[in-house]
Parts: sequence; structure tokens; C-alpha cells
Amino acid sequence: MTEPDRIPAADLPPGAVHRVGDWAVGNRVGRYFAVSRRCRHQLADLSEGTVDADGCLVCPWHQSRYDVRTGEMVEGPHGFLGYHGPTPGYTQFVRAYARILRLRVRRALRRGDDVVLE
Repeated sequence: MTEPDRIPAADLPPGAVHRVGDWAVGNRVGRYFAVSRRCRHQLADLSEGTVDADGCLVCPWHQSRYDVRTGEMVEGPHGFLGYHGPTPGYTQFVRAYARILRLRVRRALRRGDDVVLE
């Protein structure tokens, strides 16, 4: 049996997000989460994102917001390539696509001094 993916809990204060292998792992107000790292919009690395006041993971490129419990994109994107702003039609297309291809979700639990992905 292989060693599970883990990160020291001290590296994940509330609101923090870090990369653990292929996963973006974070702390959502004391609850840990792990989701696949690539945004469904333009494949930005979500481990470089942030956790907003609602507990959603926010993409660092165009601010798409994801529910980390389900992997569903709940808002966004707000831009295309280097542009940040409204993108009528395109935004709706990406959101529809992201409903079908949600982020993968994995359990993340505190075990001793570490957060372990199951």
C-alpha cells in the first residue's frame, strides 16, 4: 500500500490553498478540502487560488468560483486569456461545460500534525 498524500496542517491556515500532487488542498474555515488542480476554464492551477468568504475556491486567472464540496463551478469565468471582464455567451458556455466536467473531489482529513488525502 502506498503512503497517502499529505501536507502539514500548519501549512494550511484558514483560507490557504496548496498543491499536493495533482490536488489543490485547502482550509475552508477549519474544514479541509481537496479538489483536482486544473480549472475547467483554461486549466489554471487552482492550487494558486484563494478561498473566498463563502468558502469557494477562486481561480487565480479569471476568478471562476468552485464549490469545494461538489467540484461544481458556481460562478465565472470573468475573462478570456489575458482579458479580465465580461464575456457574454462565452461565460455561459464555459459554465455549462463545467457542470458536466466538475472538479474531482477527494476527502481531506486532519490526522495528527498532517492533513491526509483519502
